[in-house]
This record gives sequence, C-alpha cells and structure tokens, in this order.
Amino acid sequence: MYATADEPRLWRSLNELSDAPEFRKYVEAEFPSLRDEGWETFRPGLDRRKLLKLLGAAVSFGGLTACAPAGDIVPYVRQPENVVPGRPEYYATTFSKEGYGVGALVETHEGRPTKIEGNPNHPASLGATDAIMQAAVLSLYDPDRSRTPLLEGAPADYGSFLGAVTAFRKRFAEVRGKGLAVLSGPSTSPTLAAQFRDLRGIFPEMRFYRHDALAGNAMTEATKAAFGRPLSPTYNMQHASVIVSLDDDFLGDGPGNLAYARGFVLGRRMPKPGSSMNRLYVIETTPTITGASADHRLAVRPSELDGLGRRLAGLISGDRAASEDAPQWLRAAADDLRSAGSGALLAVGNGVSVDVAHQALLANQSLGAVGATLRLIEPPGILADAAALPDFVEDAYAGRIDTAIVLDCNPVHTAPGDLEMAKAFGKIANVVHHGLYVDETARLARWHVPATHDLESWSDLRAFDGTSSIMQPTIAPIFGGRTVHEMLAALLQQQDLSALDLVRRTWRSSGMDEDAWRQTLKAGSVAGSAEPDAETQAPRTPTATAPPQVSHSRSMEIRFVPDPWLRDGRFANNAWLQELPRPLTKLVWSNAVLVAPSDAELHKLGNGDVIRISADKAAIEAPVWLTPGHPTGSLTLTFGFGRRFAGPVAELASGYDAFLLRKAGSPWALTGATIERLDSARQLTTTQEHQAMEGRPIARHATWAQYRDHPDFVNAGAPPAPTESLYPEYRYDEEAWAMAIDENACIGCMACVAACQSENNIPTVGPQECARGHEMHWLRVDRYYEGPPDDPETLFQPVPCMQCEKAPCEVVCPVNATVHTHDGINAQVYNRCIGTRYCSQNCPYKVRRFNFLEYQEFDKEKAGFLQAVNNPDVSVRSRGVMEKCTYCVQRIAAARIHAQIANRPIADGEVVTACQQACPTQAIWFGDLNDRHAVVNRVKASPLNYSLLAELNTRPRTTYLGKVRNPNPALAEREKNGDGHGTG
Repeated sequence: MYATADEPRLWRSLNELSDAPEFRKYVEAEFPSLRDEGWETFRPGLDRRKLLKLLGAAVSFGGLTACAPAGDIVPYVRQPENVVPGRPEYYATTFSKEGYGVGALVETHEGRPTKIEGNPNHPASLGATDAIMQAAVLSLYDPDRSRTPLLEGAPADYGSFLGAVTAFRKRFAEVRGKGLAVLSGPSTSPTLAAQFRDLRGIFPEMRFYRHDALAGNAMTEATKAAFGRPLSPTYNMQHASVIVSLDDDFLGDGPGNLAYARGFVLGRRMPKPGSSMNRLYVIETTPTITGASADHRLAVRPSELDGLGRRLAGLISGDRAASEDAPQWLRAAADDLRSAGSGALLAVGNGVSVDVAHQALLANQSLGAVGATLRLIEPPGILADAAALPDFVEDAYAGRIDTAIVLDCNPVHTAPGDLEMAKAFGKIANVVHHGLYVDETARLARWHVPATHDLESWSDLRAFDGTSSIMQPTIAPIFGGRTVHEMLAALLQQQDLSALDLVRRTWRSSGMDEDAWRQTLKAGSVAGSAEPDAETQAPRTPTATAPPQVSHSRSMEIRFVPDPWLRDGRFANNAWLQELPRPLTKLVWSNAVLVAPSDAELHKLGNGDVIRISADKAAIEAPVWLTPGHPTGSLTLTFGFGRRFAGPVAELASGYDAFLLRKAGSPWALTGATIERLDSARQLTTTQEHQAMEGRPIARHATWAQYRDHPDFVNAGAPPAPTESLYPEYRYDEEAWAMAIDENACIGCMACVAACQSENNIPTVGPQECARGHEMHWLRVDRYYEGPPDDPETLFQPVPCMQCEKAPCEVVCPVNATVHTHDGINAQVYNRCIGTRYCSQNCPYKVRRFNFLEYQEFDKEKAGFLQAVNNPDVSVRSRGVMEKCTYCVQRIAAARIHAQIANRPIADGEVVTACQQACPTQAIWFGDLNDRHAVVNRVKASPLNYSLLAELNTRPRTTYLGKVRNPNPALAEREKNGDGHGTG
C-alpha cells in the first residue's frame, strides 16, 4: 500500500519535525534502521508501514515528553516496570521557598503529577505543606506559562539563543567579563554556587547582584556586627517555654515556618491540668497568625517597635534605666524570659533595626538561649558577597553594565518604586531574562528564555537549617523550559551537559557515590547535611546610637507585608491561591489597605472606601479594610497584586501595587504618609461576612487557670444535647470513621483548605461568583474575634462536613442523593442529585456547596493542560450538583482494598485525609471509632472534646478540642472572665 492523497500534508509536518535534533535522536534510538538507511529515504511514495512508523514516533515523542517522568522516556508499548495504570507513584523532591529547600513527596499518575505532600524525613516540612506548595501543581499546568524563547518579543528557537550566548562569551572573554552582569533571585543551590564560582574564574570582572523583594537582613547584619561575619538564626521551638516575638511572624512566614509551627504546638497540644504549657508574647506592627496564637499581644506602630525592643533588651540585661517607667507588659515578658533561662527565646523579625536586632542577640546570649532555643549557623544562601539592587541601578546608569542576565526574579515589578527599574533596564544594551512567564521584566529584555517549574527541574537546595536535598523532576518540561543551570552552562560552554549532569557532578565531587546518590533521591535529602552550630567568640557590644524619634504627627505610618499566598506577585496567575481566603481578613481576589477600626471611625471610612495614600512624591489609590487588632496610626499595605503582565487569571483580580510606595532605604516601613478619602468605593469580597460568635458556644476557649480549675469548661454552661431522636440508628460492623480537630493547635494557616481543593478537584469560581457567595471550598476555616475591636483575641475553627450521625440533610433529599454509608459517612451521590438544594437549607453548619455554573471545563481543547491537574481518583463534577467533604472517601476506599488483599483490617493511621496530611501542626486526627486503640478515640476522650451545635442533636462525627491560652498571671487585665465561651 502507498501513501494516499491526504498524506503529503503529514509528510510536510514530519519533514519539519525531523529537522529537530532531539526528535532525530529519539527516533533513531527507537528505530535503528533510520540511522542506517538515512532520513532522506523517507519521502512520499514509500510504503505506509514506514510512514506510520515515523508518525507513531512523532506522536509518542510529542505526547510522552509532556506526560512522563523525566529521565529515559519510552513508549508504552514497552511499559516501564514501575508504572501500573491506575496505581500512583510517589517521588521525593524539593520545592524552592524563596530560595530555600522544602522537602516534598509528589503523587503522579502515569507520569502526571497531581498532588503534593510534605516529606516526613525533611526538616523543613516534617510531612506538612503550605498552601503555596499545594497549589504548585496548578502552576505546573498553567497554559499561560512562557512556551518559547523570545528575541525582542518575537518567537525564536533555543539554538539561536545559544548562538547569541556564544557571541556574548567570546566578546566578554576578551575583556575579562567587564560589562557582564548576573542579577539573581535568592537561592541556596550548591550547584548554582559552583557555577557562579566557575563564571568568576573565567570572567574575573563580571558583576553579581542579588534581589529578593521579601528578604530581610536585620539579624544577619546583627550577627555580622556581633561576630564579624554573617550568620543565620534558626529556632528550636520545641525547646522554648517562653517566646517573645519582636514582629517576627515565624508561624506564617519564612523558610522554616512549617517546622517552627510544629515545634511551637508541641508545647501546647492537648494540655492536662497538671502539665506545663509554653507561653507566647508578640509585639507586632500588623496582625499575623503568630499574633493570633499569642497569649499576650501588643500592637504598635512601626516607629514604636525599636524603642520597645531596646527597652525589652535592657530589662532582660537588668538595665535600671530601661526599667524606669517600663510598661507592665514589657516587665512581665522580661521576667518570664529570665525565669525560663535557656528555654527562653527572643525572636526578631525584619521590621526592627540592625541595632535592636544586635541587642536582642545579646539578650538571647545572656539568657542562655544561644545554642539551645536559638541556633546560629553559617548562612545556607549563596551570593552573600553580591551587590544589592540599588548598586545594580547605579551601575546601569553609569554604563558599567552592557549585558545583564536576570535569573528567577522580576525586578521591574518587585523593586522599590524609587529605583525606577524600567528606566535602569533601558540603559542596558542586552538583557537576558529567564523565567516562568513573560512578565514585566521579560517584556523589557532582548532575550527571554522559558524556565522550568520546580516539578520539571533537576537542581539542589539547602533548607533553613542547612540540610541539602535534591530537586528531581516528576515530569519532563511541558513547555520546553530550561533550568537555571542549563542557562549558565551555556555561558560556560557546557551546553552539552544536562541539568542532571551538572547536579550529579556537584555531588560526585563531594564524595557521593552512586549508591548514596540513589538513596538520597529516595529519601529526599542528604543524610547528615544539616549545618552545625557556628563557632563564635564573645559577641561585641553594639555601638550606642540615638533611638529614632517616634512620630506624633497626624500623618500615617505604612507597614509593608507580602500577600500570604501571592507573595511578591509571582503566584498571581494561580487561581487556587487567588481564591483562597486570607487567614485574617478572609479576602479573596484582591488586596486592601488594612486599617484599625478606631482610625476608620476617625476618618469616616468603611470597608471598600477608596483612599489616596501619598508618600514622598508617590501615590496610590486603594480600598480599605477594617481590621480588628491593627495598631492605630498606621496602615498595612500588601504586595502581590497590581501586576501589569501576569496572565489572564491575575487580570481577574483587583488590587493595588504596593511596590510603588516602597523605598529602597526603608523596605518594610514608611513614615509621613498622608491619606485622602475619595468619593468612591470598590467591592471587596470576603468569605466570612460575620466575625463574632454572638455569645454562642462555637469556638470554645479558656485561660490556663480556668482550665486548671474547670477541666470540663468546654461543656460547662453549654446547652445540653438531646438524647432522643426520630432519626434511625445505624450499626457499623466494619469501620465507623470520625475526626477530631484541635483548636489549640490550629494556627489558621489554610493549608488544609488548599490540600482539600487539590485532592478533590474542587473548582475555582472567580471573583464575581465569590462575591455572590458561591465559592466551592469543601472546608473553611472560620475566624472569630473576642474582645475590644482594637485589641481582640483571635480564634480559628476549621469547619468541614460534620458527617452527622443524625444528618438533617439526608431526610429532606427527594431523590436519595444524600445517604448514610455503612461506615458512617454522609455521602453525596452526584448522579442522583437534581439540585433542589434542600440539603443545604437543612444543614446547620453550612458546609455544602452547590455547583451553580459549569466551573469545570469539560472541552478538552479548551481545558488544555489544566485538565491534567485533576485527581483521577475523584470525579469531576458538572453544574447542578451539591458538593461536600467526604472524609476523602477515595483514600478510605484505597486503604480498604489494600487491607482486603492482605486479609487484614485497616490499620489505625492507614487512612490520612488530605487536610490532616497537610496540616503543619497536626491539629487533625482521623480514624475508626470501632478500633478502641485508635488515636482518635483517645483524643475524643479528652475533657476538651466537644461537639459543635450539639444542642441540635445532629451528633456530628467531627468534634473539636477547646482552645487553652496560657496568659501571664501578672497581666491579669489580659485574662478574660466568664465561662470561656466568649461574649461576641
């Protein structure tokens, strides 16, 4: 048989594809006859068998490079040994968190990453994740990622780029690298450090700069002043009995926050009347989840922070001058720290000055905390000696930079407004940008090269404690991106080496043999690589400096913070993160200017009212959001929004660009700002309209003293639960699944909500539908305030489906779509649901979500790569059905199958729900009530256990442990009176 009339078009496409060296290499490996016979023999008119052979190779090459684990890619006619259709595979890898490594386990289905969990063996994750890690799979399949190299905005090929790099190298080699510069984002990669050293050897006059919009250097600079060299502080939270935070949000921010959250909660988990409990004091300039977990919290303006830090350090050291007229709050905190000795910790954030950080370091030294709760290690980061961004701008204007290579940063958007980065880049002849998106910086570059996602990359990173781990890809680059190592390898004339070759060479040179390499890939981290405590001499005393003057004018102060999910804006095109409520404000799809309720009353402002903020010749317009607990006389501005070129998802969001007001000399705070109320308002969408409990026993809490005297406070005074019901009784001969949530351990980080969305294929609905209250999350974390608006206590309560034993939703469904299963789960049968929504009306917990519109895209051509993010073990729902939490029934089913194959019962802990697995503080327990040895039974036996709205007699399977705070008795005025239920 011969080619038909329709086949010449295929020949033209195959002839074009056959020019690609990678395709030729792949096909010749599969079909050696091509190498022997020569490609020129394949022309129209030959037999169909050879045509289909070549066509099949092309299809396999194009499809498998996008959907198979990186490495040796083989067609499924020769199925890899470890791949069984329908059975997931797991790979240990590492994610970059602002340059630091966080260990992860990635679930893949036939080479397609779908779910991310923490690596229990990695010190930075300990098996947990945050919301950003959970959403990484959505960013991986983002169709708006950069797909091809660009030369002056026009598509180009990578070969042309390599040719340009060769010309760069030849030209700069003649002048020893003069005029060549690298501007890099934060990194701790040993391989990247080695490549930079090689570049310095070849180009001695090459300039290196670093830019991290979210990095702070207060403690690093303090250690340099104290010990003569920079050191990195790390915390041993599990050993700390008294903690004072000077504007350090260690539970919600930083490369070690997951480990710190786990260690902190270990000192508070399920307290017993005779046990001990740690105590947390927080002085902060804007509300944070660390402040929400504090036993004592002090909200201050940014200009007041240094003065309080100096006075606290003086009180710790016994300085009499500091004790004169010192507030009782500070005296009590200092006394507590001194009594704790080596169990004390004074944590310092980036908002304090270097001088105050130095004094705090000396205070920790005098307490005996250094080496115990505070460890000082050699900095894991690279490019410590690189110049900063202001130096880059100065050199650009001076003509000292001819060619700049920009790696993993977007300075045109994230640089302080007074640097005017766009103008600085206009002074540089050649800018090469490497990134995931054609962002603000890429549009000003001569060359743009697509970057690989973390899930597509070979690399290595070090954790906050110095532990090294390998980043290994779980899928081949979908859009043909290149790693940062391949970019620099081209400049080093090593373009024949892959990223794997470069990383392997780094670790081979450190003595790691092949067996150790394979073991490292399996474990996810390099054994014994944590950085030991640095050897230090006695710290130097800080030079006396005049304290800054506290402003008492009517102007406002500004505090800058990153958005908890979008960070500096790099995740702005991720719909999961845009729609994930912020922990405290519960805002979605926008940022707002946070303001204290008393300041809002003074300026006659309400939520959504637009103000103009002016500071030093710059101004922005933004809506305000009244935030209980915010310090008076100041505003909080968040980064991450206001992107100009971030993608269509980011364009749906509203918000302002806070970088425009930021100053290079004062990156975290600004004084002297003025505000003007404009005659306009913007709609701000929050997923929690009401924030008070109105006297109802919802999130139950007490002080340590109240709990000691009344261990059953959670049920004291609560309405009694009825004992009789018209609902049927159920008998469970196999399992009876149940959950318990510890409000004392929940820090409101929202990782559970993001994990639930990723696991269960929950759609995003967009800002307009969110404004109508149509968000689809199966799990929410309610946030309640107790006390005066400017100084309240903050409480978090995760609310999934309660899986009621006497479920009101079941009896009202006319089509029996809501049913009770044999193992106690309130199940939802999608194929039966006709959308009456009676069940939602009858649910007192309001945990059911209705699919009003076609939020999921079922057209494969329109969905594109995004359909690959779905978990194949969970159905993808169309419009018109009710959705809800199912206790991750797909995970229960998988465990049951494995147990039945092994002819054994399901073991306790074998089923781990998505929310439970992601939680950094292990605040969620899940198990079988019929297993009397199950941990969930022991938890539910605690006197702190209670049922939400038990008086309704729904008998929920999900229950809660009440929250216990540990305030200092010396600060009696901070203790709340009453039965612990709050007054609303």
